[in-house]
Amino acid sequence: MAAILISEVNQVITVSRMIDLAWDADPPARARGVVHNHVHRLRQLLVGQAEIATRGQGYVLLADPCAVDVNRFRYLVSNAHEAEPRTAVAKLRQALGLWRGEPLADVPGERVRRTLGVGLTQARVAALQELGSKLLMLGRYGELITELTAWLAEHPLHEELTALLMRALQASGRQAEALDHFHRTRRHLEDRLGIDPGPALSETYLAVLGGKSAAASSFALRPSAGPGPGPGPGPGPGPGPGSAPRSHPGPGPGPEPAAPYDPAAAYGSCCPSAPLTSLAQLPPRIADFCGRVGEIVALDQKLDRLPRPDCVVLAGGGGTGKTTLAVHWAHRHKAEFPDGQLFADLRGFERPPMRPGTVLGTFLRALGVAEAKIPESLTERSALYRSLLAGRRMLVLLDNAGTAEQARPLLPAAPGCLAVVTSRRRLSGLVVRDGAALVTVGPFIVDDALELLGNALGRARVAADPAAARELVERCDRLPLALRIAAARLMAHPDWSLESWTSKLADERRRLQELSAHDADLAVEACLYLSYRALSSGAARLFRLLGLHPGPEVDVDAAAALAGRDLERTHRHLAELSDAHLVEEQVQGHFVRTELVRIYAEQLVLSEETPADRDLARQRLRDHAARYRPRRC
Repeated sequence: MAAILISEVNQVITVSRMIDLAWDADPPARARGVVHNHVHRLRQLLVGQAEIATRGQGYVLLADPCAVDVNRFRYLVSNAHEAEPRTAVAKLRQALGLWRGEPLADVPGERVRRTLGVGLTQARVAALQELGSKLLMLGRYGELITELTAWLAEHPLHEELTALLMRALQASGRQAEALDHFHRTRRHLEDRLGIDPGPALSETYLAVLGGKSAAASSFALRPSAGPGPGPGPGPGPGPGPGSAPRSHPGPGPGPEPAAPYDPAAAYGSCCPSAPLTSLAQLPPRIADFCGRVGEIVALDQKLDRLPRPDCVVLAGGGGTGKTTLAVHWAHRHKAEFPDGQLFADLRGFERPPMRPGTVLGTFLRALGVAEAKIPESLTERSALYRSLLAGRRMLVLLDNAGTAEQARPLLPAAPGCLAVVTSRRRLSGLVVRDGAALVTVGPFIVDDALELLGNALGRARVAADPAAARELVERCDRLPLALRIAAARLMAHPDWSLESWTSKLADERRRLQELSAHDADLAVEACLYLSYRALSSGAARLFRLLGLHPGPEVDVDAAAALAGRDLERTHRHLAELSDAHLVEEQVQGHFVRTELVRIYAEQLVLSEETPADRDLARQRLRDHAARYRPRRC
């Protein structure tokens, strides 16, 4: 119900339409009652944020349209249409940055996903095409190659985007790679759909084959129905509108280059001499990256170690900037891995997480394996993957791993390759069993936090009130995510002083709410929730009850008293919290937590524990304190 109302914010949606969408046109007998109950619960959840009003025979969600990410996406894309190229690129990047996976992926109704999601996916692809054409126009070919390579690894049948990638590769002096992409896409189309490339892709193939530059050709994407007018190598070899089904485009002038080596044909054997197109799947790095000198030195030292590890784990709490650091470091070391870089977001703390077999399928397709030759079993996919990397020098960045078991099948075995894995956990299984090196990523030091704030807000604004800036940094626990959210709120309100904003954060009841952007996953509270949700039931209960403990520090005896559990079990649960970076063991048996974590635990214990259970826990803690209180002489 929520997805239906949010998709058409400020628009009346009749109950009958909601029933039709929610139950795929096969509703239960009491469907109207179920809808009314759902709306009632949604009203309670949205108190203070939005309103659901009754209008005639339906409901309407009354809210700021830009509070809904879909509307923000459409607004940004619309503004980009009329903007000059550089501004358009910034707006399109901002719009595409709102996406997190497939639209409505967690909505159970098939008809809802089909009716509402298809248009969103098409709009996303159109925005990506427009971004590509703007980057091509600006000559920013490297950025375009990075963007499209990652997308096409998941959507290998998209011809217009493949054409854009070919143009960018050719403009970068990588004509052979551009032609390889054409032949790979042609094989995908033939194997999966039984068709040949359309006019837009075929025309691009001829242009690249003839050495015609991207700038000189005034390249513009055309619908796949037929080639449009304009300069180019002449009419595309594919059919025009209304013609018979596509035929093979033919090689055009000159002999067709030989198809690239098919690694699947060598399954079971390592062929280090076979050519492999250099992959560049790393996400773009953040322009205002700062700090992390200690962590970068630690990472560099791992590479200098003999023997060098095949895997490095970057572990830290949610919002500490592990991904930003990993991407920045990987870009700095690209030259050491000339065969390219692979990237995957494992979504280890989301539901559902990425399965290793799915990621391996994506990697194998990127490495040139035909779809029909990708093995079904995880073991065989992993073996083929490692065979293809044998003799290569590649960097594999695995972001947001949930467990060692999720990451292990994706680790390369070749000595010239390196895997960098980021996680909210320490992934001790990889460290102990697989010899991975471990680098811990914590909050910023004060100077780095102030530098990030200055980069975002401007040095003058921070320098105008250095005391408030330092207090703001501490209110954010020097956490990069919290600092960026605070900076974004301040940038949106240039008339706000740092002191006024810091005063708002002083109210612990509202601090987590204030440190949130409109995007659900761009909030400190949402970030903490993902870590909390992954805990075992015993560790989660202890974490909640720690919300009743005053101050940042707690020892294992006090924690055991709060939970009413024995010391051994409590220490095991504290170790799990420490592994998830929700507490840190500074001295053996003594644990500390940040202010934001403490505030979050306080909110949880109030919402998820009964008043009676809270009173019992407080009494146990008082009894414990009384037993250990020093006696007066």
